[in-house]
Amino acid sequence: MEYQLRTYELREGAMDEFLALWRDHVVPARRACGFAVVGAWVDRERGTFTWVAAHPAPAGIDAAERAYLDSPQKAALPRRPGELFRSSSVRVVTAVDPDGGTA
Repeated sequence: MEYQLRTYELREGAMDEFLALWRDHVVPARRACGFAVVGAWVDRERGTFTWVAAHPAPAGIDAAERAYLDSPQKAALPRRPGELFRSSSVRVVTAVDPDGGTA
């Protein structure tokens, strides 16, 4: 499994609109393309949203991301999520077993 740590700094006043878009449209579109949502966190004080997406990614996470970006599900989103960001960061991370090793 490959993981993406995705952090967005939202534009002032955009958090609730973004959360609805993410929950109602982005998550279903990602799931349709083989992604799973591991977890999501909001820091309203700082205006940030962080989530972890996972994909089995047999051809690699970059190929899985490209497939999502080119998908009809992504094209059908009612709004581009990036329009609501001030900034964003996506990092590929590796899970670590708390008892030792990598997962």
